[in-house]
Amino acid sequence: MKHKYLLSGILLAGLMLLSGCENNFDAKIYGELSTTNFPQTASDYESYMMDCYIPFTSYWGYSWGGNQQRPFYIPTDGTIRLLDVPSDLCAPAVDGWGGAWLYLSQCKFDDMVYCPRNPNDAQPSDYEKVRDITRMTKIINDLQIATVLPDARKTELVAECRLLRGLVMYYLLHFYGPVPVILDPALIGDSEAEKGGGRPTLDEMSKYITDDLEYAASNMVETQNETGRYTADYARFCLMRHYLNEGSHMSGYYQKAYDIFSQFHGDYALFTTGTNPYIDQFRVANKNNSEVIMALSCSESGKGDAKLGNNFLFHYYFNNWSFNKVDDKGNPTHVALLDGGGWGQCYNIDPQFYDTFEESDLRREGILTQFFHAWEGWVTREHIGSKWYGFIVNKYPIETKAVRQANDFPLARWADALLLHAEADVRAHGKVSVAAIDEVNQVRHRAGLNDLPEVATASVEAFLDALLTERGHETYYEGNRKIDLIRFNKYYTILNSFGRAPSSQYFPLPNFAVQQAEEEGIALTQYFTRPDYDGPQR
Repeated sequence: MKHKYLLSGILLAGLMLLSGCENNFDAKIYGELSTTNFPQTASDYESYMMDCYIPFTSYWGYSWGGNQQRPFYIPTDGTIRLLDVPSDLCAPAVDGWGGAWLYLSQCKFDDMVYCPRNPNDAQPSDYEKVRDITRMTKIINDLQIATVLPDARKTELVAECRLLRGLVMYYLLHFYGPVPVILDPALIGDSEAEKGGGRPTLDEMSKYITDDLEYAASNMVETQNETGRYTADYARFCLMRHYLNEGSHMSGYYQKAYDIFSQFHGDYALFTTGTNPYIDQFRVANKNNSEVIMALSCSESGKGDAKLGNNFLFHYYFNNWSFNKVDDKGNPTHVALLDGGGWGQCYNIDPQFYDTFEESDLRREGILTQFFHAWEGWVTREHIGSKWYGFIVNKYPIETKAVRQANDFPLARWADALLLHAEADVRAHGKVSVAAIDEVNQVRHRAGLNDLPEVATASVEAFLDALLTERGHETYYEGNRKIDLIRFNKYYTILNSFGRAPSSQYFPLPNFAVQQAEEEGIALTQYFTRPDYDGPQR
């Protein structure tokens, strides 16, 4: 019997810290444990639940009792590479780096069928995280039957674990479409159930995620003692986003997305300090500012392992090794403090996307359109296609002389919440309200722009088109652009106009999964396409 989806046994019950030096999660490495000696105490059960954060970190990899996997926020294989690069944000090319470094930016996904169980830089794959879902299902059940936890605390921990399980399903849905999962603990150890099955329907998968996120939003704690640990407001944000993503086929979801906005408990506000508040909000000095609903907490000491926590190494993929640290006049460049320099400018800004910004937009200052080459001098826009392929992402400032920077990676910001709520208002009510326009204008004003022009608010269609553009300008390289383009049903249309029509809406399932299902007599379709996709069905 091949256990395709079950991650059985308690091989590791370590508390994975989200930052090593910011009073976040304490390191607790328990080594080899079994269900006979762990968990036993209330604190054991909390540490046990914290295992569910393992996929939501930024280290190079993890092995949660099974195959080696990559976390969702790792610079090389995480959400930026899988959801921002194959979008209108990034121009194709990678200075000689081939494989997935090239074909993802070209939106050519067919070779992903060859990705192995154990992902690597050249072959990114997340399908084996269906095992993580099974593992989380077991942990949720163990928490529910625990006798040493007070009922109130038990409910809070179950809710936190269900948020994490719901988010794993959320990302897998947006990578591959619906995938087989085990959510009933009674099926763990059932040989037939563990064979998996065909894909659930889109409605079914959407409901699985909704159930977990709704439970989390209603039962999680409002605040946490540890920085970076998730809260009820983060669950509400994730739920609002999910409602919008699936509102076109799930009845009432648009109204739910609109309503949940009023349930936020935190006192959030747009960050407005500094000469460029948009860029300054991402500076280390402004961590956990008024705009942050949730962020991945990182530190300079983070080395990408369980002992020292999360690292922020995106700068090595935003910048090339040829970027000189001083220009021709001896002035320091934007990489002057980056120890070792860049590795490869794998993640860039497509000039076509850059040209959609208004000239006075402060957010555009997070994009550099020239650099001083180490031996060829100034490289500018006229060299696009020869000496480089796209502009430089510089929205996360390099501030310290170190290999690793301490910028936090944003997971949920108030600006994003305002734009989501404006969208929910228009989709739910079928008209452009003054309130929706005001929410978009708040975000624009922070960027130094005037109100939306009248032509952008004259109809629902015009407003949604303007909103999609606004979302791209506000949240570029925060790991969500492909999801936005699909939600607005513009993924194929826009990418095709950029000269790189996607080969499919979602990534194909890897061959190993499809072939194993076939051996069990199960039809597991390799490709999934939403019925309303604006491109070809596969």
